[in-house]
Amino acid sequence: MTWQLFESAASSYEAWYTTRRGQRAAGAEQALLVRLLAELPEVRSVLEVGTGSGHFAAGLAQSGFHVVGLERAPAMVKEARRQPVSLALVIGDAHQLPIRAGCVDAVVFVTTLEFLDEPVAALREAVRVARRAVVAIVLNRLSLGGISRRWGRQARGPLLGVARDYSLGRLRRELKQAAGTRRGAMRWSSTLFPNGLWKLGARVPLGDAIGVVAALRADY
Repeated sequence: MTWQLFESAASSYEAWYTTRRGQRAAGAEQALLVRLLAELPEVRSVLEVGTGSGHFAAGLAQSGFHVVGLERAPAMVKEARRQPVSLALVIGDAHQLPIRAGCVDAVVFVTTLEFLDEPVAALREAVRVARRAVVAIVLNRLSLGGISRRWGRQARGPLLGVARDYSLGRLRRELKQAAGTRRGAMRWSSTLFPNGLWKLGARVPLGDAIGVVAALRADY
């Protein structure tokens, strides 16, 4: 799936987070990300792959993490530089990270895997550069939002309409495959439930976003 889709959407991407729906989604996903990282209190440095306009990277930086954002679309990197906190940003491909092995505590994906041509290859690269964990938050195909993205009004959107949503089972399988012999414990949670339960986090795989933290065994 081409990164040029995000290049052309860059100028309006961050503005979506100011909409009612964008605020709900971003608030819930940011809270889920922080909860997942809290499972590993030793994690202080984070690489976010597919950082886009830097919205989540900025949130992590404001929470005290040392953050590097990697993005393939140069126009998105330009937008990320507008964030209220200064971010270390790298232009690069998720499938071939221009970063040496074991240089960050954790690698994070926030609704990025759905848009990659080879998500398992990207996860393997994440395992290569992460010392302690890989965290992935994905759009859930088994949710009301997932149905809308396939057959409802979201299916006509230039970005969400082409997203390849995940199930919890698929995400866990791909993380296990990528981690190989470094695979440790996995924990998961879901969020963005309907009926006003936007920020609720629960082990019920029906929210519009699912997150998994995969601990890694050291091999360095």
